Amino acid sequence: MLMNILMLVAGLALLTFGADYLVRGAVSLANRLGMPPLLIGLTVVGFGTSMPELLVSLQAALGGAPAIAVGNVVGSNIANILLIIGLAAVISPIAARIPNLGRDMVMMLAAAAIVLGLGYLGIIGFWSGAAMFIMLVAYLAWVTYSGHVTHDAADEGLNVRLGGWKEALFILGGLAGLFIGADLLVKAATSIAREFGISEAVIGLTIVAVGTSLPELATSVVAAFRRHSEMALGNVVGSNIFNILGILGITAMVVPIPVDPSIASFDIPFMVGVSLAFSALIMLVGHIGRFAGLAMLAIYAGYVAWLF
Repeated sequence: MLMNILMLVAGLALLTFGADYLVRGAVSLANRLGMPPLLIGLTVVGFGTSMPELLVSLQAALGGAPAIAVGNVVGSNIANILLIIGLAAVISPIAARIPNLGRDMVMMLAAAAIVLGLGYLGIIGFWSGAAMFIMLVAYLAWVTYSGHVTHDAADEGLNVRLGGWKEALFILGGLAGLFIGADLLVKAATSIAREFGISEAVIGLTIVAVGTSLPELATSVVAAFRRHSEMALGNVVGSNIFNILGILGITAMVVPIPVDPSIASFDIPFMVGVSLAFSALIMLVGHIGRFAGLAMLAIYAGYVAWLF
């Protein structure tokens, strides 16, 4: 048991640091190649910070633990809104000052509705995955054309320039950390679930989901302490879109993903409900204050307690 816990912690640490180093190295390479900042934010930073979710979901699906693969994405989206936005709002109230936020909210809700439908079908197959990935590419083209990005840390940290050897070290080291971390995390989480009689779905929805969301959590908390809490808003909306259309889409293109009935009947509808409430709060009220943030944290605590 102790070994599984150590593997879990090591896996989370490797995923967190691996994603950070990969993004920094990739941004430096993109700058060296002359990519525009907007495109770097959309692709390099957006995909880079979602790599933990992608590799964990792929590892879980290929390793015969599809409940962890789906639970990872659904749980990450729930945690992004209730935990990350809630925590950021408690630190510093969030004002919805992001241009074109309504457009991105609509895409986030559309992605949530798609996974809701696929959940009731019981499986996410190759063609469904391909359609989701194409939808993501179309969305990125749309955002690029409209000239605005809401994704993870896209507004800062894009001027990284490293020496050639350091750049290669960051990219290769980051990728190695992500691959090893994903393998350790999935194996440890699966073993812990079996040892305690907890379903793999619950482990995926909680420990794995929060673990793979650590890059987003760190980015949002730092932004909140710097009084830039609105960055957390764009961070979460972009991440939720990437998680469903990109992570589930790519994973399903590699291997079909059966959806656990418990996730399809409760957790995905709960994610959709949370997404709708979050969107309504932002679009109707225009901000998220500390009281709303505390309420979101309380709801998340209740959700996790109910799962266990």
